[in-house]
Amino acid sequence: MGTDRATELTVLRPDEWDTWWDGLVRAFGGVRAADEERELDRSVTEFERFLAVRDGDLNVGTAGSFSFRTTVPGGALVPAAGVTMVSVAATHRRRGVLTSMMRRLLEDARALGEPLAILTASEPAIYGRYGFGAATFQLNAEIDTSRTALSVPAEADEVRLRYADPAGALDDCEAVYAALVPRRPGMLARRAGWERAGLLDPESRRKGGSALQCVVAERDGAVTGYARFRTRPGWGRDGHEGTVSVLEHAALDPATDAALWRFLFGIDLMLHVEVSGRPLDDAWQYLVSDIRRCRPWLRDSCYLRPVDVGAALSARTYRTPVDVVLEVEDAFCPWNEGRWRLSGDTEGASCVRTTDPAELALSVRELGAAYLGGVSLLSLARAGRVRELRPGALERASVAFGSAEVPWLSHGF
Repeated sequence: MGTDRATELTVLRPDEWDTWWDGLVRAFGGVRAADEERELDRSVTEFERFLAVRDGDLNVGTAGSFSFRTTVPGGALVPAAGVTMVSVAATHRRRGVLTSMMRRLLEDARALGEPLAILTASEPAIYGRYGFGAATFQLNAEIDTSRTALSVPAEADEVRLRYADPAGALDDCEAVYAALVPRRPGMLARRAGWERAGLLDPESRRKGGSALQCVVAERDGAVTGYARFRTRPGWGRDGHEGTVSVLEHAALDPATDAALWRFLFGIDLMLHVEVSGRPLDDAWQYLVSDIRRCRPWLRDSCYLRPVDVGAALSARTYRTPVDVVLEVEDAFCPWNEGRWRLSGDTEGASCVRTTDPAELALSVRELGAAYLGGVSLLSLARAGRVRELRPGALERASVAFGSAEVPWLSHGF
């Protein structure tokens, strides 16, 4: 398959990986990654699912997919193609290189029976035309702990915290993470090898901070949570101005969650806590005395698109009973175009082709944005992205698509 006369799209071979990776690095600014980051990326590469576009002996395009499973509303783990490492050389833009790679990745996902495709976008404007909608968002904050008090439940005193070697505590931390995956839409079940990503600690990531640190939480002798973080000392005219950068925070119960935040807010000589990539409903927001002193801000995170509309909508459950006919537009994956009858409730769902009159009209991009329950169909309709064709259908469907838990992508890929 070619993109034009000068280029050829091929499956990546292991012996091509170094050259392929160098092209990816150049496209993302040319700063060489640390050896441990490079080695990890190679180790998790699924070569049969990664693509290279070549112009003669030049590598001019990169893309690939990981074989993930993501939690959907109702708790099921659904296969999802994790689209990643997408780049086009600046010398070969506007030649169809990206379009050819995206089409191949989505066709491959369909052939493998993956109802969903997901990605994180360095340039969000690119991916709407391929049917991806922003389905999850992340919370970030810069907390001034000198001006923000933290009030925790009494049960937090029952939690024992201990410093632990990050690598030595890996199994315990992964057990906590695995227990959390079914609870929240958007979380990924980690494949073998991915657990090492949380231990990456090259000097380039520290930004003047400490080596990676880890604290493990226990209740009644069982591990119930952990935090990974760095500390960055700092001094001013008035004394210490250090910063705690929270990299991961996971807890199985509210007491553990609060105990870990109390620890992170109270580390000696630290004046600030930096929080990034957290779920929008993160509990610390409701423990602090003054949210304004935390300077919270949001950013888009996971972009999702149904690869197979029928299978995707059948794979999740719905908060209230729903029976609606959707008119779906999907020019990039035309097998999804047309009318679908979605019927479901909290126990399960089915979504099949129909010739019945449509009640809602939307593109696959909006369907992807609403799929995990974090973006409402009503909100999309207010933006003109969803059209109601039968009165009352929009509100009922919007409520049904919602999720009790705010969706969250817990780590990038």
